Amino acid sequence: QVQLVESGGGLVQAGGSLRVSCAASGRTTSGRSFSSSAVGWFRQAPGKEREFVAVISGRGGTTTIADSVKGRFFISRDNAKNAVHLQMNSLKPEDTAVYYCAAGPFFSRQVREYDSWGQGTQVTVSS
Repeated sequence: QVQLVESGGGLVQAGGSLRVSCAASGRTTSGRSFSSSAVGWFRQAPGKEREFVAVISGRGGTTTIADSVKGRFFISRDNAKNAVHLQMNSLKPEDTAVYYCAAGPFFSRQVREYDSWGQGTQVTVSS
């Protein structure tokens, strides 16, 4: 079973930046390699549904960013290091949430399409 671990969360003032990272080990439950997996970032604030943030294709050639963060957030990956990063700039209080990375077989915005999930990392943006 692939293991995904997020890191880099913390407390930041509005307008600041953070980079959260996702480190992968092993393989997905289907035996798919990390480099063959799309990796998405999702976030969830208390009392809200888990929300799509960004996704990157297995080779990193295609990305989609949610409209709510487009122009501020950027996703990248380094398959040699089994890592995906989410660079978050110009942070706003409404970005406060637990951020999760997930791996799946398809390039998708949908939670249900992912089969491996990390435990999340807290990002708090103060005003």
